[in-house]
Amino acid sequence: MTLDVKLLYFLNGFAGKSQIFDTLVVFFAEYLQYILVAFFLVLLYFAVYPKWEKLYIFGVTTTSIIISRLGVTEIIRYFTQRPRPFLTYSINKLLSNGWFYSDTEWSFPSGHSVFFFAMATAIYLYNKKWGVWFFIAAILMNISRIIAGVHYPSDILGGAIVGITTGYLIVRLAEKWKPKIVGRTL
Repeated sequence: MTLDVKLLYFLNGFAGKSQIFDTLVVFFAEYLQYILVAFFLVLLYFAVYPKWEKLYIFGVTTTSIIISRLGVTEIIRYFTQRPRPFLTYSINKLLSNGWFYSDTEWSFPSGHSVFFFAMATAIYLYNKKWGVWFFIAAILMNISRIIAGVHYPSDILGGAIVGITTGYLIVRLAEKWKPKIVGRTL
């Protein structure tokens, strides 16, 4: 048994023992994502940045998310095609099919991990204080998805690497073009 599967069994072993714990896991794994997106929009709206900079941060963060999740992730999944752990192993599955998750989707890398680590990275590079909280939330969400039985630990780690790398590269690329972008928005 690989370390990845051992960690999956260890973390998933906490599922199904307590209704309160399972409810928290499901909340973090399935619903925290909506709160994070809404929280980002509210923070940005009420931030003291000038309007053009708010739009710029929103645009760069959104671009990081889209490229990493809908581009890089889908290319990797096309070549890896790793089934979800509950399809291969006898484990506790706390989540059912939903808006962002399907039994037929490939597992590696985790789309949630890619999305929210790209988001956290872009936010962190513009506002360290906000970014730390978004990283903490992304970690909680993604560990919960392992406990819930829909991802292997390596899916989460791979997604985090893709999200952080893509988020970082997009922000750095956007910073090079910022004078041209900002000049058009003023």
